Amino acid sequence: MAKTVFITKPGDRVRLDPADEYNHPPEAASNFNESAYYNIYDARQRVGGWIRIGNRVNEGHAEVSVCLYLPDGKVGFMFHRAPISSNTEHHVGGAHFEILEPFQRQRVTYEGKIAVLADPNQMLDPSRAFKTNPILPCEIALDYRGLSPMYGGEHLNPDGSPVALDLQTAMARAHFEQHVAATGRIRVGEQSWEIDGLGLRDHSWGPRYWQNIHWYRWLPISLAPDFGAMIMTMGMRDGSFDCGGMVFTEGRYDLIVDARVQSDWDAHFHQTGMTAWCRTERGQEFEITGKVLSLIPLRNRRVTDDGTELATRITEAMTEYRCNGVVGYGLSEYLDQLEDGKPVGLGIAAAR
Repeated sequence: MAKTVFITKPGDRVRLDPADEYNHPPEAASNFNESAYYNIYDARQRVGGWIRIGNRVNEGHAEVSVCLYLPDGKVGFMFHRAPISSNTEHHVGGAHFEILEPFQRQRVTYEGKIAVLADPNQMLDPSRAFKTNPILPCEIALDYRGLSPMYGGEHLNPDGSPVALDLQTAMARAHFEQHVAATGRIRVGEQSWEIDGLGLRDHSWGPRYWQNIHWYRWLPISLAPDFGAMIMTMGMRDGSFDCGGMVFTEGRYDLIVDARVQSDWDAHFHQTGMTAWCRTERGQEFEITGKVLSLIPLRNRRVTDDGTELATRITEAMTEYRCNGVVGYGLSEYLDQLEDGKPVGLGIAAAR
């Protein structure tokens, strides 16, 4: 049975090996994507961000995104479609992800340019934003270390065979995540920061179109070195709903079996805050409130074979979270398809 691979629940058969830290032979699907993502936030200095490389070798390019949330409220952002001819590594467009020890240590570097936006909402018109804001040199050098076990992997059928994917609904064949800490340095123009923070990383591979999921709410949360969560809620075009993720406590991951996210919005339909609730397989319940500190709206466009133009909006917000008296930080990433200029998940994400 074809399925979307993005949610991991108790009872799922999942395979994950240390070799999966490295890149995989590409599948024949034209939209094969292998991506890795790292975020970080230094709470003391109030600076952080994320960096992603998505290799689309069958399309001949990689998507390279760098986003930094600066202490003065400005956001630095850069995006490249950089040419590639193989999927052997994530090393393109000035960015480089190195696996030093599988599941334990990684190094993330970037050397290139970044646009610094005093008003991140200017990215609603990316062409104008890049033309009217300063483009500054940027360097990132961060050493990551795992704090938690691994979450996720490749979903398998009961007999151990690979799951057949529907290219119109799949976001990945396999996907794993891990709570992490990182130290190092970030420099933007003449400013630099020595970083010591918490975050989350992920890695996925398989067919992907950003338009395959109607909407989702992805909340990677780091409350303390030994306390965090990732909450995911999502909806498909047929009205179906799913949720998943995990809570990190007591040195272990507990899988989420039920969750909902209720959001507050501004005039642009960007999230300004949220209340997330989840229940784990052990029956634990958590309520986590979030306040958006800084948000940048991004987009992905695709024209289908029949000429239909599809538009996906992804809002990426540095967010302050609170749970059980603990204050922490993370991202809130909201993906929506746009219909008549409005996100399709508006007002739906709280429904169960």
